[in-house]
Amino acid sequence: MAEKITTREKDYSQWYIDVVRVAKLADYSDVRGCMVIRPNGYAIWEKMQAALDAMFKATGHVNAYFPLFIPESYMKKEADHIEGFAPECAVVTHGGGEELAEKLYVRPTSETIIWSTYKKWIQSYRDLPLLINQWANVVRWELRTRLFLRTTEFLWQEGHTAHATEAEAKEEVMRMINVYRTFAEEFMALPVIVGRKSESEKFAGAVETYCIEAMMQDGKALQSGTSHHLGQNFAKAFDCQYQSKEGKLEYVWATSWGVSTRLVGALIMAHSDDKGLVLPPKLAARQVVIVPILKGDSSAVLAQARELEVMLKAKGVSVFLDDSDQNSPGWKFAEYELQGIPVRIELGPKDVAAGQCVVARRDTSEKKPVVIDDSFAGYILTLLVDIQKNLFDKALALRAEKMKEVETYDAFKSQVETGFAVAYWDGTAETESLIKEETKATIRCIPTDEDFIQTYKMNETGVCIRSGKPSNQKVIFAKAY
Repeated sequence: MAEKITTREKDYSQWYIDVVRVAKLADYSDVRGCMVIRPNGYAIWEKMQAALDAMFKATGHVNAYFPLFIPESYMKKEADHIEGFAPECAVVTHGGGEELAEKLYVRPTSETIIWSTYKKWIQSYRDLPLLINQWANVVRWELRTRLFLRTTEFLWQEGHTAHATEAEAKEEVMRMINVYRTFAEEFMALPVIVGRKSESEKFAGAVETYCIEAMMQDGKALQSGTSHHLGQNFAKAFDCQYQSKEGKLEYVWATSWGVSTRLVGALIMAHSDDKGLVLPPKLAARQVVIVPILKGDSSAVLAQARELEVMLKAKGVSVFLDDSDQNSPGWKFAEYELQGIPVRIELGPKDVAAGQCVVARRDTSEKKPVVIDDSFAGYILTLLVDIQKNLFDKALALRAEKMKEVETYDAFKSQVETGFAVAYWDGTAETESLIKEETKATIRCIPTDEDFIQTYKMNETGVCIRSGKPSNQKVIFAKAY
């Protein structure tokens, strides 16, 4: 199976597409720029959804659903918003065989349709805060698409909240970006950097945008989640006011935040190898596969395999027993390696006779015999925890290796070809644009984590890497997906 995958060294981009398709995660659709998410891929998204949804609800949010179609007049109410999204919008002009009196935009994001509704729901301070999330699909007419990472239609969640004060809104923005950080690091085994976007990179219509940035194996960045402080822009655009305790009319303060199916792409690029997919146990639909080696009278082998299945399921392990006889054990080993199942248990007649099985871990390819006794399930549970941690540690070590502070523009240009560059920036959009034009590297974020700031002395003064002008901050530059 693995021979169908181009190596990362030969062509990283093709390797990624090969893993997606050969692991049966997604396929291209006949509709330009769209994809079909196959069961293997959707199972990962479902695990992500379940974990994130629980985290949202634990922070007081509830789910709702808003329309797919947005009247053109709503999109135009917030000038920066429509300007930012107009090039990517799909617009419906006809319906029911007739031209529409007003064009309808297919949802690129839902701020406008949601705030037109919030105006009806919010009258008093008693109605605040309003903490709502929706799981939905959106459409953005992308010029260059890549499975999971950037498609014309994709799945996501978008939180939209309303608050009585700016302080409460800012607190929400940081709460949710840290929820995303926790999810990325604890579930995806993906170390991320939390920071603020530059003015030119922030969300259209936002006052501030915060993000989590992750490094892929090729050293490029992938924005993996965003949380936006929208100020009162949308409240003013839709005249959404509330009566304060003092009886005054005040405009509501807003936030929005979201992640999408591009996280599946991040998972693939962060951990997988030339054999195929590698999944962290917390997001694997099948954490363990049992492959009995069926030769001659296989009744004893099958009985032991089923006993292991029951034992592991009783401990909450997601386990799959492949007792089919259509394919050889060798084919199954390669297939489940390709699918990224974290642990494989091999069991043959000699193993049963010896009271053991062979346990193979996907992350390191290590195989070892393990005695089957009362402690076996505990061993597997510990192994899954170890795999989860190893994937995180490996990704963190790679980031440390590929992120460097640079002091000259020549060093900068060399560094962004292979990883993240920490460098002084003079704070101007002109310099930022010039660097992007010359190197294709962008400011990924202005870090806000205190540990990161201290480690890289981000707040010290220096000289801008490109303009040579005085600078009072370092930022992270990288090429990005």
